[in-house]
Amino acid sequence: MPSQQEVRWSQLKVGVIVLVAAIVLTTLLFLMTSSSGMGLTSHKLEVTTYFENAAGLKEGAAVNLQGVTIGTVKSVRIVAAKNPTPVQVVMRLDSKYQAGLKKDSKAALTTVGVLGDTVVDINSQFATGAALQDGDELHTLETPSISDVVKASQGTIETLNVILAKANALVDNMQSGKGSIGQLINNPDLYNKVSATVDELHKLTVSLNSGKGSIGKLVNDDEMYNRLNGAVGKLNDLATSLQAGKGSAGKLLTDDKLYDNLNKTLEQANSLMADAQHGKGSVALLLNDPKFRDQLNDTLTQINTVVAGVNAGKGTLGKLTTDDTYPGDGDPFRPQKVPYDPHEDLLKRLAVEVAVCSRFGPPPPCDT
Repeated sequence: MPSQQEVRWSQLKVGVIVLVAAIVLTTLLFLMTSSSGMGLTSHKLEVTTYFENAAGLKEGAAVNLQGVTIGTVKSVRIVAAKNPTPVQVVMRLDSKYQAGLKKDSKAALTTVGVLGDTVVDINSQFATGAALQDGDELHTLETPSISDVVKASQGTIETLNVILAKANALVDNMQSGKGSIGQLINNPDLYNKVSATVDELHKLTVSLNSGKGSIGKLVNDDEMYNRLNGAVGKLNDLATSLQAGKGSAGKLLTDDKLYDNLNKTLEQANSLMADAQHGKGSVALLLNDPKFRDQLNDTLTQINTVVAGVNAGKGTLGKLTTDDTYPGDGDPFRPQKVPYDPHEDLLKRLAVEVAVCSRFGPPPPCDT
């Protein structure tokens, strides 16, 4: 049997071991909470923010500042009066990060990785306000969640499915030889025609490179190029001369006097046409008076008839103008040939004019 003193000594050792273990455990717990920013002795900032959707956020979730954990989520609850952001999130933040927290910092819900836990991420990158205080409210920056992205992409996915179905149908038609592309892929005749066309184009290219034909000479013949260059040079000289006011066209382009004269001529022509439209002058009578027009037409017709008769040798004037003979000295009725006399021809013409004036009257005066 152990003595009472040994039992007490054993109990004392057990008590000391338990006390040391409790101290070690407390120290480890203190170190762990201190490393996460939630030390037992550190001062805490209690900050509130509101979200449209909690997105799976739970109490105890981490609160990060630019990716660094600075606190935890104290509570998540619904406040109906804060619609459309009814989800209230209360956070406890370590005060040693207070210098990096501003009143205009933005809080957003993010996930750790693609399918990780939801955490609160505070962004102060563009914040310029005063330092955040205990009890303040942070504004939120709503970011689309994975479910929102999936919902938004449903329409795109359906459109892609329709496009893929049409693409499959198109590929099937091409494989079955339908359409131009299908014929090109499956029909050797069409392929041979395309190949022959390509060969002809190749021959044409070779001919052009060798200087055959007009286009080939234009590409390879320096003489044709020089002629074309000379023609362009002449055109440039012509344009320079026009700009310098040389020649009639140059004066027309640069000389204001010629322009003014041309403008005056056009104005006079417009005035003459206006007078004619208003019935002024002989031209107006010719255009607007049918009686005068008919008389003039009749007069011209009669003149044409008389001239035609004279040319045909009818009448005295016709004999005088067309017959080269006149009565001889021995036989008054026997015509004899005489040489051409210009004075006599002039007298004949005057006689014709006198006859015309005496027959039709002189609208213009006749000089007899």
